Amino acid sequence: MSEVNNFIKQAKEIVEQAKQIKDLHTPEKNAPVNYACFFAQSEEEYQDLLEAAKGLGKIGEETKMGPVFVVEPIETSAGKLRVVKVRKPDPTRPERGDADFTVSNYPEFKKEFLGKSGFTLFDKPGKEMIELMDPAFNVRVYFSKEPLDKKFGLV
Repeated sequence: MSEVNNFIKQAKEIVEQAKQIKDLHTPEKNAPVNYACFFAQSEEEYQDLLEAAKGLGKIGEETKMGPVFVVEPIETSAGKLRVVKVRKPDPTRPERGDADFTVSNYPEFKKEFLGKSGFTLFDKPGKEMIELMDPAFNVRVYFSKEPLDKKFGLV
């Protein structure tokens, strides 16, 4: 299997696992995916993932933990995925990756779920999101106030 095909397969798996967490813990069953991130577990894997991502699209933003790519649409169980990040190896991210979903009403979602088990608020300058973690899964889930696909003008 080519690196690009393997990348697409892994992206779909990350989104599917994240969707399962989202559906288990929230009523937002139809919330579409807007972003997925691969957590590289080694420098070699990081380089392989970067090469595969370059084969699918272009860098939309450079971040200190790795580039964000705008890619050709990847069909997933939660809709079309257009924004992916390849994250440098980080001991605080032992999971396979994460996926972000666009909720219908972020302020209401925040009010309802913040403080519940597994939900944590991340509020950084210009970036607010709610993280959902479930130790039974190997991915994380995020709900961003400003979804990344919107930031890149894809919706």
